[in-house]
Amino acid sequence: MLVLGFAGHACSMIGLRSGTVGARFTMLYAVVFLLSGVGLLGLAFLLSGSSLSDVAPAGDIPGQGGLTATQQRVQELEGQLAAVHAQQSRRLLVGSLLALIVMAIVSLLLGRVLAKRVLRPLRRIAAVTRRISADSLDQRLAVTGPADEVKDLADTIDGLLGRLESSFTAQRRFVANASHELRTPLATMRASVDVAVAKPGAAASTVALAARLRRQLDRVDHLLDGFLVLARAQHGALADAAPVDLGDLIDAALRERSTDVRRKALSVTVDVPPETATVGSPALLARLVGNVVDNAVTHNETGGWIQITGSANVETALIVETGGPIFDQRKVERLAQPFERLGGDRTGSPGLGLSIVAAVAAAHGGRLALLARPEGGLRVSITLPPAKAPVRAA
Repeated sequence: MLVLGFAGHACSMIGLRSGTVGARFTMLYAVVFLLSGVGLLGLAFLLSGSSLSDVAPAGDIPGQGGLTATQQRVQELEGQLAAVHAQQSRRLLVGSLLALIVMAIVSLLLGRVLAKRVLRPLRRIAAVTRRISADSLDQRLAVTGPADEVKDLADTIDGLLGRLESSFTAQRRFVANASHELRTPLATMRASVDVAVAKPGAAASTVALAARLRRQLDRVDHLLDGFLVLARAQHGALADAAPVDLGDLIDAALRERSTDVRRKALSVTVDVPPETATVGSPALLARLVGNVVDNAVTHNETGGWIQITGSANVETALIVETGGPIFDQRKVERLAQPFERLGGDRTGSPGLGLSIVAAVAAAHGGRLALLARPEGGLRVSITLPPAKAPVRAA
């Protein structure tokens, strides 16, 4: 128990975390090495003790009537020999303890080296696996070496990555193809509605029905467009990457929703410096900014406010805050998932807005953060990699 405690304390001193496989391997190697050393030292100590022969004390020689000078000299030599033997025993004991301490330190160092060597393939597998994401499933571990348990584990992970890549590719292809294929019947339905309304003498009920159908067709068309953008963003294809000024995109999005802003009497404040820029797909980033602004306008209360701020330091940040009721943070965090809405309202616009924002941000190496403001309303924060140089002049 003393050896195990010392080994555990020493493992923490040499930088191994308690409970890790490396620490357990190091302690195992150290304990085995120490036990072997203790056995060898004990055997050497026993052999050294038994090799010294004991000399029986000299007694009186019959017929001499007492100790002679020779007998006295022999007794003196025996006493000196016993003192030397005791001194040697003490030195051997001290030397054995010192050797045991040195062996303990050496065993821990050797154990750590052996443990690192044994676990090196596993650390390499963990590092490569950690770098693989949904956008880089084409990467493989490709571990070389003998056909042992480590290579079998790596090959199993490679097979899993291959199956995941096939599944993700098939899913994205299905969404894209289905969205494209559904546009044709939608266009046919919209044309049929327009023809029915354009006929002379069309009934008022027909015109009203056509208006309702157009609104529903627009919703479906908007939903399909969202599916296409989401599939493209999740695929990570940014062939049209270029410097993009987020301030220009915000101005364009606000102009597009200016009618709704006036109708709701919203107070809009924009504070985006000229250097708030990033590098990416202009089309996807325009959709990102447009969805954030659309979410702020659509889900705002009449007479409310919108505050848009930007910054460009280590990262390019875009923050859109709105007022309103107090929300539950756990429900707000789910808004980045498709078709999630606060309050469970399923009658509004298709719930892909913030999920598209999250996917586009992730495709550009950024992230989306949603926060329920304590005083009410929502805070949408987007961080993106900054552009190397400002896109527009101040």
